[in-house]
Amino acid sequence: MKRPPRHRREVPQRPPTRPHQPRGAHARELIRVAGLPAVQALFARGAERIERLFFLAEHQSALSPITAALARARKPFRVVADDELARIAASAMHGGVVAVAQPKPIAAFDPVLAAQWSQRERLIVVLDGISNPHNLGAIARTAAFFGVAHMILSDHPAQAQPSDAAYRIAEGGLDHLELVRAMRLPQALAALGPHFRVVGTALAAQARALAAVPRDKPIALVLGNEEHGLDRATLAACEIVARIPGSGRVQSLNVAAASAIAIHLFTGAR
Repeated sequence: MKRPPRHRREVPQRPPTRPHQPRGAHARELIRVAGLPAVQALFARGAERIERLFFLAEHQSALSPITAALARARKPFRVVADDELARIAASAMHGGVVAVAQPKPIAAFDPVLAAQWSQRERLIVVLDGISNPHNLGAIARTAAFFGVAHMILSDHPAQAQPSDAAYRIAEGGLDHLELVRAMRLPQALAALGPHFRVVGTALAAQARALAAVPRDKPIALVLGNEEHGLDRATLAACEIVARIPGSGRVQSLNVAAASAIAIHLFTGAR
């Protein structure tokens, strides 16, 4: 007598393993900070934001304080080959180390706090529609180099946000700046007016020479979109419109180069 066929018990399949993601954050929300100076600045100013770290063996010693902190926090780090690091960074310009990190929080503009800035700062930088992340990074690097503490980003639809490319170019500058977002820039500039001299930049021939701007009070330097300059409402909210006089052989400077001249001028150069 034949036994009835035995039914095979199905074993539930385990779901495929997902790559490690930090709790409470989706991988798409993370940024990649590349280069030793940028990663060291990130660690110094926001160590808790680092989720993973990848680096070439030659940087192991320089990164030992960071890897020790990651080990204590039970966050992964490892030495990788150059080609793998380029893949992680999505760029061959990775500088030998890449941190995968939480983006830096951007605070909303607060006129009360902004008024307090003028008591200890000679210059703040305002970006109105700077669309190229490389320009954003370069301006942040210059601002940090000259000791600027606050940078305001407008709600302009073209305004670049801190990104992988911006962090790479900034070389740590973005982590040395307090970033603030103004949802209505003309109103924010009006709130700054009693405390800062609001100086917009333009190519207009009638604009005042930048070096002639009075520096008897702190300056809020407003830089506009690379192609279209400052919006009309933004220009109207500026106390002074200024330009950098040139030879006339070319129309203008790149906004990152112009910002470097202006920031140097307004942070104490004579």
